[in-house]
Amino acid sequence: MPNIKSASKRDELSKLQNAANKAKRTELKTELKKFEVKAVEGDKAAAQEAYKVAVKAVDQAVADHIIHKNNAARKKSSLTKKLNALQ
Repeated sequence: MPNIKSASKRDELSKLQNAANKAKRTELKTELKKFEVKAVEGDKAAAQEAYKVAVKAVDQAVADHIIHKNNAARKKSSLTKKLNALQ
């Protein structure tokens, strides 16, 4: 428990930011899973739409410092390979 007023404020702010970041990470994972489902189903048109949303979510996560840019590049590359593999 912080003894200094500014430290307690910082602690509270840290908790709020942690919750916001956790929500953003969860949303990112959800969008990636939605694409995976569409890719497994084999519906290329639906997969392309889900792909666009997933890539945008990955880019937004990088902008918000949720994930590293190299991690994002790896995720987008993986998504693209799966999309291109669909017939």
